[in-house]
Amino acid sequence: MNFIIYDLEATCWLGRPPGYVQETIEIGALKLNGYGEEIGSFNKFIRPILNPRLSSFCTELTTITQDQVKRASTFSEVIEEFQDWIGIEEEDYLLCSWGKFDQTALIGDSKLHDLDYDWLDNYLDLKRQYKEIKKLSKPRGLHKALTKEGYEFTGTQHRAIDDAINLAKIFCCHIDEWYY
Repeated sequence: MNFIIYDLEATCWLGRPPGYVQETIEIGALKLNGYGEEIGSFNKFIRPILNPRLSSFCTELTTITQDQVKRASTFSEVIEEFQDWIGIEEEDYLLCSWGKFDQTALIGDSKLHDLDYDWLDNYLDLKRQYKEIKKLSKPRGLHKALTKEGYEFTGTQHRAIDDAINLAKIFCCHIDEWYY
């Protein structure tokens, strides 16, 4: 089985104005084998269609620029590349993210673009399971969990590939404890 440790960044606004739908603007992922060894990586920007102009808040939070998303491919194109990279037709895989947001966002974008999303059912919420493994009263954020595990966050926070790389550290630290 391959583990797809992934993270998304999405359009966002300060105060989240009513009626604005978040769209994925970046997917970052690592593919790990059953031993926790990295066997590939994926990182792509996505051009949003409903609100193509990024808010200044979004750019400041993620460091993703308007030019990067303007030159990017559409969700439909990128998600097909992502599925091919995962190998959803020929490989056993499990999508792993920190919290439900990433799965929910991909489902929402798939519905928006009239795409199948059954492949997203192979999913593991590492944040929820980490809380259970550590017997915590409430979930921890990724940064705090990393610190508690003795790691430093490397890269830029709120960039999908960097968040995925850091999440992979936690995943590998508890590789034999996740249940699926």
